[in-house]
Amino acid sequence: MSFVSPSQLKEQIIEDKELALVDVRSGGAFAAAHLLFAISIPLAKLELEFRHLIPRLETPIVLCDDASGLADLALVRLRGFGYTQANILDGGIEAWRNAGYEIFSGVNVPSKAFGEFVEHEYGTPRLPAKEIKAKLDAGENIVILDSRPMKEFTTMSIPGGICCPGAELAYRVSDAVEDPEALIVVNCAGRTRSIIGTQSLINAGIPNPVVALENGTMGWHLAGYGLDHGQVRPAPNVTENGLECSRKMADSVAKRFGVEKVSSAQLEAFRTETSDITLFVLDVRSPEEYIAGHLPGSRSAPGGQLVQATDEYVGVRNSRLVLVDDTGVRATMTASWLIQMGWHNVYVLDSGLTQSDLEAGPEQREVLGLQDLDVQLAEASVLNELIREQNTVVLDLSDSLEFRAGHIPGARRASRTGLEERLEKIEGDNLTFVLTSPDGVLARFAAGEVSHREDLKVCVLDGGIEAWAGAGYDLELGDDPDAGELSEDVWYKPYQQTDAIEEAMHAYLTWEVALVEQIERDGTTRFRHFPS
Repeated sequence: MSFVSPSQLKEQIIEDKELALVDVRSGGAFAAAHLLFAISIPLAKLELEFRHLIPRLETPIVLCDDASGLADLALVRLRGFGYTQANILDGGIEAWRNAGYEIFSGVNVPSKAFGEFVEHEYGTPRLPAKEIKAKLDAGENIVILDSRPMKEFTTMSIPGGICCPGAELAYRVSDAVEDPEALIVVNCAGRTRSIIGTQSLINAGIPNPVVALENGTMGWHLAGYGLDHGQVRPAPNVTENGLECSRKMADSVAKRFGVEKVSSAQLEAFRTETSDITLFVLDVRSPEEYIAGHLPGSRSAPGGQLVQATDEYVGVRNSRLVLVDDTGVRATMTASWLIQMGWHNVYVLDSGLTQSDLEAGPEQREVLGLQDLDVQLAEASVLNELIREQNTVVLDLSDSLEFRAGHIPGARRASRTGLEERLEKIEGDNLTFVLTSPDGVLARFAAGEVSHREDLKVCVLDGGIEAWAGAGYDLELGDDPDAGELSEDVWYKPYQQTDAIEEAMHAYLTWEVALVEQIERDGTTRFRHFPS
């Protein structure tokens, strides 16, 4: 095995060179304690997520765990897949802590810390829920723009709010808010996207007064006000006049923050230079627009989410990012924020998109080693018949939140890493085990790892839960009461908790505000302040 010490890793983080710092523990363990710039790729999902986040095989990689041996297993797998520059943090995160370096909790920490930095540096205006509610009750001219994706908006929203996700704000504001004197209130669930969204509109130079809803929907709820659920209120489509206005605003933002453009020819040149630097071509439009037609080789990364959760889209620090959209507005606004976050190889594709260049359909992700698997598959209709038999056991490898959102009736939760032990503990004669997961891919890997057991009858639901639901079969909602430690596998947002929700909200908001001081102690961020 190849190891790096905490001090060596600290030096690598400070350098301007590429680095992928990967924590291979469960998502829940990661959220409890991790290094600032680590990305979370649990060992169980390594094959599913690694190539997407770290596409270049020569990328310098440092694997992190809690000295449990998970990183060792990950290193063996990665070397088998052709990754040549992978090492392990010697002693894991405890060695890092013992060296006197900062340990962070939560998820998407660099992005959320950046949001707090922005508010601190620019004095982003905000108002608490109580004041905004009073203004609404008084009939004042207010437009509420929710900067989250529609799925989150539908879950809960401020009454009367309009869904206008992050990068869409400057793009659609001229059409969404016709009165230049109306007060614009930007909200999210908590703080980051409210702050970034508000400051985006200020940076764009809109004539309206604009404020962030302090603490977002959580702050609204904690103030005792009701939230809407199940609403679908998108911002209006962009008109010709709205597009002209948004382009002028984007041009101004580009000048202030030094957003660079590249031609299609330059992008093609970038594609040939990947022996030394990783290239991510990121389409910052909505997922629906991406599916309708996108540049070949690009990935869907809606601009607001790319800023909010950069580590979920880009797994390599100091890599090269080319942002793409149809008009340049959303790409420019997103690029301006990435530049302020400290990314120094960020570009906007000048030519945008042309119909002749596009391909339709969802993003295709490469799964490492999938082609080598040889497991027995069962169609949804076959499983439906098997379930009628008493000797069929369905084991679902979904994470806690995925399982809660919908699983095959009677299914039990299991994990890839503990599957063999789980199978041993299930009593019964002549049992048939059917493994499943959201799309069936993770289940196939798990089945492959127990296929050597001739005493077990194991097959995989082809297409997973998605195929089961697509065939018209019912799903059961709720947690597995017998999941035990498996229920600690992911990070739960405050409103995803099953009890003490208000306490969780208070704790989350306190944690978020405190990030400014913690990143100052850490000293490795490169957040940039640009004078107005």
